[in-house]
Amino acid sequence: MRTLNYLLLAVADPVRSAAFYSNLLGIQPVENSPSFVLYVLPNGIKLGLWIKGEIDPAPRAAGGIEIGFSEDNNAAVTATYEDWSAKGARILQTPTQMDFGFTFTAEDPDGHRLRVFAIAANPR
Repeated sequence: MRTLNYLLLAVADPVRSAAFYSNLLGIQPVENSPSFVLYVLPNGIKLGLWIKGEIDPAPRAAGGIEIGFSEDNNAAVTATYEDWSAKGARILQTPTQMDFGFTFTAEDPDGHRLRVFAIAANPR
């Protein structure tokens, strides 16, 4: 069985993106070069940042997908929002209740969307 365990983002400047993600996530990459950066998140998922000019075939524009970060409850979503806001993340959507739960959305330097959420007890 195949397992989803690796996300690869096309970025303009891996060094700048690494500074953003290291600050936001509070972890350091396991691989860090001018053209590629790799994080291994605490849950084992890998997040790669590859310089978009070297990817073949060429990637399309960012913003078509979101990377989701689940939290246990609404208070944790709010705490993450406050933390990421203080760290300079560009906020696209402030914390709000939606059909599926409580959420906010941020954006990385390349326009990749980062959604933090807590699933509602009884999603609509």
